[in-house]
Amino acid sequence: MNQRHIIFVPGKNPKPPADQHQSLLWRTMVEGVRRAEPDVVGEITQHVDDFKLIAWNYLYYHTNKDINRDLPWIDALMNQHGPTEQDIREAKAWHRKLDRLLYNIVDYLPFLLRLLPEKIRSTAEETKRYFQNRNNIACDVRELLKQELRPLLRNSDKVLLIGHSMGSVIAYDALWELSHLENLPGKIDLFLTIGSPLGMNYVQRRLMGNKYTGNKRYPSNIKRWVNISSIGDVTALDRIFLDDFGEMIKQEMIESIEDHCEGIYNFFRNEKGLNCHRSYGYLVNPAVGKIIADWWQQST
Repeated sequence: MNQRHIIFVPGKNPKPPADQHQSLLWRTMVEGVRRAEPDVVGEITQHVDDFKLIAWNYLYYHTNKDINRDLPWIDALMNQHGPTEQDIREAKAWHRKLDRLLYNIVDYLPFLLRLLPEKIRSTAEETKRYFQNRNNIACDVRELLKQELRPLLRNSDKVLLIGHSMGSVIAYDALWELSHLENLPGKIDLFLTIGSPLGMNYVQRRLMGNKYTGNKRYPSNIKRWVNISSIGDVTALDRIFLDDFGEMIKQEMIESIEDHCEGIYNFFRNEKGLNCHRSYGYLVNPAVGKIIADWWQQST
């Protein structure tokens, strides 16, 4: 039996030191599997060494986040087994709908970005740094993932690649390079994107392969793609990927693309309130845990 691997590519912003961050991600992911498929979690916990974090954030930001800022909030998350009525109200609140509207407008009319709040503008600037590959930073970041994937693909190992937020963009671009620039054989079993901006026009116009048509436009090394987005997550601006990437199915490059975006709540909270986008909140959700558990069982 070929070995199974779960590889996680995180989103933007400084993270805790890599070993601490990986431990927190593993902890919440296992809990999500437990909530979805308790019979599977016992076997998964025996394979902690097969879970790998692609810790690109320190390379990008040159700083780490203090883990102690997250620990009490993650403990609270682990002890909460679903969204409260307050969580649901806040996820659907008018200010989140307004944020989504503003993001949509700027996605189609990017010159209006200068009129938006500083937080949104700074986020856009961080993303622009990646797409412009300033000081070769995008290539360096993708290389961290490609170094991990190359031997697994050559060996036809079973790979679940999880990309959160900006991490899904990095993963997509790296997969495109491996399939079209390196012509590396093999496919990953499942590409799982959570809280992903890959549906945005701004992002799609800058992805690897965007200047091509036909097979060369998309990665050719993905068997299945599942996209999950929570209600209220404005980073996942366009939550339906099948309409944007469905050509991959028509070209027989991929078996399926599934979008799961109805009734899913990310109820992570910290001192700033509800955060519908945090990776820990996605991983602990049984909707994500079910996808991971099913992949684990099917890849035996």
